[in-house]
Amino acid sequence: MAGSLRSQKLNMTEGPLLGKLIRFTLPVMASGVLQLLFNAADVAVVGKFAGEAAMAAVGSCGALINLIVNLFIGLAVGAGVIAAQELGAKRYGEVDKLISTALTASIVGGTLVMIFGVALADPLLRLMDTPEDVLAEAVPYMRAYFCGMPGCLVYNYLAAILRSGGDTKRPLFFLTAAGVVNVALNLIMVLGIGLGAIGVGIATAASQYVAAGLTLLYMSRTKTSLRLTGFKVYKQKLIRMITIGLPAGLQGCMFSLSNVIIQSAVNTYPTVTIAGHTAAGNLEGFVYTVMNSVYQAAVTFVGQNVGAGKYGRIKRIALLCSGLVLVLGLVLGLALVLFGDVLLLIYASGENQDLIVQAGVVRLQVIAMTYFLCGLMEVGCGIMRGMGKAMQPMIVSLLGSCVFRIIWVFTVCPLFPGQIIALYVSYPISWLVTGGTHYLFCVHFYKKLIRKKSEQETPAVSAPQAAEV
Repeated sequence: MAGSLRSQKLNMTEGPLLGKLIRFTLPVMASGVLQLLFNAADVAVVGKFAGEAAMAAVGSCGALINLIVNLFIGLAVGAGVIAAQELGAKRYGEVDKLISTALTASIVGGTLVMIFGVALADPLLRLMDTPEDVLAEAVPYMRAYFCGMPGCLVYNYLAAILRSGGDTKRPLFFLTAAGVVNVALNLIMVLGIGLGAIGVGIATAASQYVAAGLTLLYMSRTKTSLRLTGFKVYKQKLIRMITIGLPAGLQGCMFSLSNVIIQSAVNTYPTVTIAGHTAAGNLEGFVYTVMNSVYQAAVTFVGQNVGAGKYGRIKRIALLCSGLVLVLGLVLGLALVLFGDVLLLIYASGENQDLIVQAGVVRLQVIAMTYFLCGLMEVGCGIMRGMGKAMQPMIVSLLGSCVFRIIWVFTVCPLFPGQIIALYVSYPISWLVTGGTHYLFCVHFYKKLIRKKSEQETPAVSAPQAAEV
């Protein structure tokens, strides 16, 4: 394949960084917001037209869905890191093998997740102490949602590889089309047919297949180095994907597990509190998605420069990404605190509207204002992943966030019965502890890379003298 066809949209290994980081993050940010709009549209439509029980049903499924899906989504992280390093090293034949392996793994993994979710939706939701009035809507919604898992994983795996090559716009275009389909079907299913929560689940599943289909169509026809050439599984690529991606997936699962436990604690409160918690969580999700785009930039830019052997650029990438996520987190978090009561009205309706808004505001005042800590934690994790480190960020996140939050729920929260704010305080504390530890490890691994490069270069200078002797 001609060299011109191998060119990347962004040259991440040479030249100034800030402009390229911004060009990378903006489409990823928009893509993430669109993905979040899938769930936000679900919540808004059912909240306005199907009642608070249906709204709570959609919200109560979120943590559980993430718990099941994140293990397989983690492999997409592995695919993205490997693609970035191989592209940085200009090993394009290895990229072809990776794409083929990633596609096959996403189809198989998505099918397994679909079967698991459909079969166990009812017992898992009951295990979370989901109220009966919410359960009647939550079970069919969750089953419909999981029917879209093969499409969800195919899109996420292939989009991660496209972004690693610097192409952040096409995943956005594909997701935009899927988002339009999702919103249209939401209105048809709920307003036109009157299906309630299951209707928005069907709409979301269908939109996942639209995004996956468009991505497959493009990658099967493109003339670049990111062309899909088959469905073969290459053992070495699969092992590397699992080695890097499985810890990321387990980390996501552990976060989701802690959120499931927190959701179970929230489910002991009145339905209006659950609905307010759900609405506020959706608003915060937009801030997280914006900050997560900087995390993805950190993974990709660090990965490509590690592959190219340009370790000196990693420090500047880390500083720029940390600064970007700090500013974004502070500005957007403050906006949610100032305008949260107005924004929450998008989700709330009916005679309990004011109570739902009040419950949501309580969460925003604690979590949204400190959300920048979560962004810094994510960037620190992304820097390590870009350097090819998988186990360390998983272990730190497991102990600093997940285990900490679970212990908090069972020890601190009972000391403040009926005060849900005691539950929310655990978030910023865990972000601070975990993020600080991530950055200490980043400094440690960066120094090791610099030492390694220095040791590799020294023999190259002394080799001619040794030959003469």
